[in-house]
Amino acid sequence: MTARVLSIAGSDPSGGAGIQADLKSISAVGGYGMAAITALTAQNTRGVHEVHVPPASFLAAQLDAITDDITVDAVKLGMLANAEVIRTVAEWLARTRPPIVVLDPVMVATSGDRLLDADAESAMRELLPLADLVTPNLGELAVLAGSGDGPPIVATTWAEAIEQAESVSARYGVRVLAKGGHLVGDAAPDALVDAGTATIVDFGGDRIATTATHGTGCSLSSAIATLAAEHGDWPAAITEARRWLRESLRHGEALGVGGGHGPINHFAGLWARGGTRTAPTPTEVEAEWWGGIADVRRDIDELPFIRGLADGSLAREPFLDYLAQDALYLRDYARVLSEAARLAPDAPAQAFWANSAHGSIVGEFELHESWLGPAAGRSARDGAGAGDFPVAEPDAATTAYLDHLLATAARGDYAVLVAALLPCFWIYTDLGARLAAGEFGAQALDPEHPYASWLATYADPAFAIATREAIAITTAAASRATPAVRERMHRAFRVSSEHELAFFAAPVAAAPAAGAAPSGAVIA
Repeated sequence: MTARVLSIAGSDPSGGAGIQADLKSISAVGGYGMAAITALTAQNTRGVHEVHVPPASFLAAQLDAITDDITVDAVKLGMLANAEVIRTVAEWLARTRPPIVVLDPVMVATSGDRLLDADAESAMRELLPLADLVTPNLGELAVLAGSGDGPPIVATTWAEAIEQAESVSARYGVRVLAKGGHLVGDAAPDALVDAGTATIVDFGGDRIATTATHGTGCSLSSAIATLAAEHGDWPAAITEARRWLRESLRHGEALGVGGGHGPINHFAGLWARGGTRTAPTPTEVEAEWWGGIADVRRDIDELPFIRGLADGSLAREPFLDYLAQDALYLRDYARVLSEAARLAPDAPAQAFWANSAHGSIVGEFELHESWLGPAAGRSARDGAGAGDFPVAEPDAATTAYLDHLLATAARGDYAVLVAALLPCFWIYTDLGARLAAGEFGAQALDPEHPYASWLATYADPAFAIATREAIAITTAAASRATPAVRERMHRAFRVSSEHELAFFAAPVAAAPAAGAAPSGAVIA
């Protein structure tokens, strides 16, 4: 289940820090983000201009409204502006006991300025034992590690930072993520320090040269809270959160936001890997692809072969030529179907393509044999293997179509391959249904039609069912695919459709009809 993560923090209208950054971070690593606002700020990438803190009673109302209705899997605490706000949050935590609490103690600005008064700092120390993990910057770590009697001593070495983190962890019974981002040098180490179990888990990493660092602490702590709820393991959550944050840091400057320290790019990885456009549904893919070959389907309808086949005027010789090429085509077409079965990602798809290959070899060849066997002087039953009975050689249309399918299969991309196979199902089923409905003329319905038995095969209900399954499998694959793969699928589908046109044109023409592809083929 998706982790439901509540950020209790201040608002940043520039979108780079605070609850805006928290919600982006939670979403970016796979959680569902919620927010209770502790403070409203007027700020941008250059600095904070003004802060308004609503009454703590209103914060309490926000928190109660959420927990009255929604299960909270993790809480991230950010800017808690004063002692009353901190104690309100502490009371709510003690009462509701969320499974995971990550505290990013906003106490010291990057400039070193203290952001909380003495009473608020005291309340923050009281809050620490209610957290599971605290993620201070070096200035905040120094404040928490100090006695409060004098100015905090900020660590200048990694060893000093670890020592302070151990002190805070032991004193308050909380895990501490020590962060070395503000140290001088090329390294930017972090470490999970847990005095309760006497463990330190180091997380190394080179410093990323960037000015886009606004909201880094907010974003990291929110991501850790989300991933801890998912994994149930702090080192695993921190490892994955840091990997995501470093990717987002590397792409922050490309956003071009603001003239100061800009924000990280929370969704850089998602945009690169998944794109920013919503994937079409399978139904939308079906409509787009079928509509996209309307010109090919129209040209097929007007071919002399189709018109002659429909009204019975087609001479026997071109019809037998067509059947011979179709039989030759089926031999390698079955091999391509078998390859689709081998590449299929699940058992139902594997079974479908395998059954289709079997049907092409057995059922379809028997049908062709009933027409071609006598003309060829032998049949599969006379000892010739399936696919051996045609005496013709593959013509240009058959060869080109098979080259297209075999080359697509050889590339091993299942999604593109099934898209290339789909027109063989779809165009034939469509033709069969319209022939059976008399759309090409009443002659096609005449029982005395010279090709009546063949026309009946076009409208075979079993083949129509198989075609619907082929459409469903292929369009679902297209819907799941990346935009780049979906485009390759669409192209393969279009090319196969054009080959279908050329194949139908070949029996009664020396060359494909004007506008047709250079070659084509057919599924019987």
